[in-house]
Amino acid sequence: MLGDPLLPLADDALVLSHRLGEWAGHAPVLEEELALANIALDLLGQARALYAELGDEDELAFLREERAFRNCQLAEQPNGDFAHTMLRQLYFSAWQELLYAQLAELGQPLAAKAVKECEYHRDHAVHWTLRLGDGTEESHDRAQRAADSLWRYTGELFEPLGGPGPVGHVDWAALRSGWTERITGTFARAGLTVPVSPQSGAWTAGAGRQGLHTEPFGRMLAEMQHLHRSHPGASW
Repeated sequence: MLGDPLLPLADDALVLSHRLGEWAGHAPVLEEELALANIALDLLGQARALYAELGDEDELAFLREERAFRNCQLAEQPNGDFAHTMLRQLYFSAWQELLYAQLAELGQPLAAKAVKECEYHRDHAVHWTLRLGDGTEESHDRAQRAADSLWRYTGELFEPLGGPGPVGHVDWAALRSGWTERITGTFARAGLTVPVSPQSGAWTAGAGRQGLHTEPFGRMLAEMQHLHRSHPGASW
């Protein structure tokens, strides 16, 4: 199960869903709180569908330890300010949409529905990246700082997952090329500079896929799993 290529995709969706859910009650405006909640629910639905193909949903989400999770490190990064959340969402959703578009063509059942959700997620992130990057001096600076700080986690997105089935036939080079083109185009429109630093460090390339996570992930996981572990076997 831990070697199944669908597991990283499920973990990505679950972890980012939880991060976006943390904005509930804290988003800058009510409309945006609802938008982030809807994106989080889309991602949660994707995670559940993938987990259901692998085994028991609750066990996979709530009873695994940190090192057993295979999500990319980008998805687990803390929300930070609103610009940080939007740039994280831009990087991730642009990648996820292109990946699921390939998987849909390769016959992955979930992908055809998920790619439509990902398109909305990307459009939403692009809208805010343009608004922040081409807004006030402060909003521009915050967006640029977010783009720079998250850049080092993007290289992991293009590490081949391998394995059987459609995921094993993904063209990762084409995925990287398409993603780079989209990000570069969005940044140009927003007046942002594409970071020139490496997209991964010596220890971060593929690290999340190997179960190696950043410090904030352990705290997030403990919070996410607390209720289920406190009341094992409970039904609602």
